[in-house]
Amino acid sequence: MFGLLFSVTATAGTTEIQHVFGWVENATLEPMGARVKAKLDTGALTSSLHALNVERFEKDGEEWVRFKVKVEDQKDDEMVSETFERPVYRDLTVRGAGGRDSRPVVLMKICFGDTVYEEQFGLDNRSDMLYPVLIGRRTIQHLGVVDVTSTFLHEPDCDENSPVQEFDEDNTDEDIGA
Repeated sequence: MFGLLFSVTATAGTTEIQHVFGWVENATLEPMGARVKAKLDTGALTSSLHALNVERFEKDGEEWVRFKVKVEDQKDDEMVSETFERPVYRDLTVRGAGGRDSRPVVLMKICFGDTVYEEQFGLDNRSDMLYPVLIGRRTIQHLGVVDVTSTFLHEPDCDENSPVQEFDEDNTDEDIGA
């Protein structure tokens, strides 16, 4: 059984309890319910989700995207897939050794521990990556602290009664020192 791990941070007379997560955790993609391995990457700002057949379209005068999530469900080691349609929240430009790449960012829900988090996810084909979900600092700041020496400290345990932390549009890069 997994216990609740936390750290206590004291700053300027206040005490804050933060959950501690390993650098790899199991999470469930909502509402799909597939359990996936997620890498918590403090070097990334925006989270990334493995997505195939990404197709932009217009709906009610807004830009939307349709995409397929195909992942191995860690509950039963079977491949599962689901097609989603979401409004494009913003576009993300990624710079790397291979040049620049532009990706749509959508709001998706993911369960860590007993809480569902609505967060920004850049859509990318991650089939050549070990982890279908990469969690960046924008999401990590809501989870707690990352212990880089540990993995799988929490198991996802969300249901219809779980608390949902809705996306905060006022959450800016300045909030996390970027």
